[in-house]
Amino acid sequence: MLRQSFLWLSEHQGIFSFIKKNRLARRVASRFVAGETLDSAIAASRAMNAKGIVVSLDLLGESVSSAEETEAARDDIIGIIDGIAESGIEGNVSVKLTQLGLDIGHDLCVANMRAILSHARERDVFVRIDMESSEHTERTLRMFRDELHPEFGNLVGVVIQSYLRRSAQDVDDLVALGARVRLCKGAYAEPPALAFQERREVSDSFIQLMEKLLENGNYPGIATHDGELVEKVLAFVKARSIPPDRFEFQMLYGVRRDLQEELHARGYNMRVYIPFGTAWYPYLMRRLAERPANVAFMVASLAKETLGRR
Repeated sequence: MLRQSFLWLSEHQGIFSFIKKNRLARRVASRFVAGETLDSAIAASRAMNAKGIVVSLDLLGESVSSAEETEAARDDIIGIIDGIAESGIEGNVSVKLTQLGLDIGHDLCVANMRAILSHARERDVFVRIDMESSEHTERTLRMFRDELHPEFGNLVGVVIQSYLRRSAQDVDDLVALGARVRLCKGAYAEPPALAFQERREVSDSFIQLMEKLLENGNYPGIATHDGELVEKVLAFVKARSIPPDRFEFQMLYGVRRDLQEELHARGYNMRVYIPFGTAWYPYLMRRLAERPANVAFMVASLAKETLGRR
């Protein structure tokens, strides 16, 4: 029930205008969002790099309503690529196709992606295409397989969500393609016909896909904060003698920082996904929906900080 409430809130931008002005809400968001500017994201990235952890920068924002907005997002992402290259941070960039026109026009979106990837190739910066709701899955994968990967190769990668029933076949196809895949559970509200609804089903699917990617994939990103799943990964790579340089763990900014540092200290590659920008509200709601335990954590943290100032 709590998860569905947060997902519902993530889709109602009207509430954002109220919440954005709320000081407490902004403090909560700062746990998961590295500020609203590229400079703040670069600063957060430097802090991660100082711990030996690499990053992926993400400009928050999804569906747009005009070609002009997509072009502005394209230029902002090109600016992020320049920021990564010029700052010297160890990182790449993540993008959402709806931010670049997927729901407006296929050709517009492809043109924006080609501009981004051409610039990324000049700067030697990897670009990951995030996966969004199920209504975008097929279009995203088709564009990746048929147009972007053939032209740009493994400069570009994609994301697979374990809660979708179709993902086993998608992983097989992407492994055969030699594509770079990031595996996560997924954080959108989806119907039972398309997605597993029970937590155990989603985790079982994650394990199945993780094993395929670790055995046969091209440097997969294993994205989870679930300690039980992390242990499954560690047991699998040990049993199969898969070296740490064949894959990386990926986690979100502000989530399980203890586990991030522990895995890095144990010799595993760790990448932290660093979101930033003014459109932080839907992202924050989905993070709370994905892991409702975050709510209790944040309430306790805020209470401690508030009492500490008295």
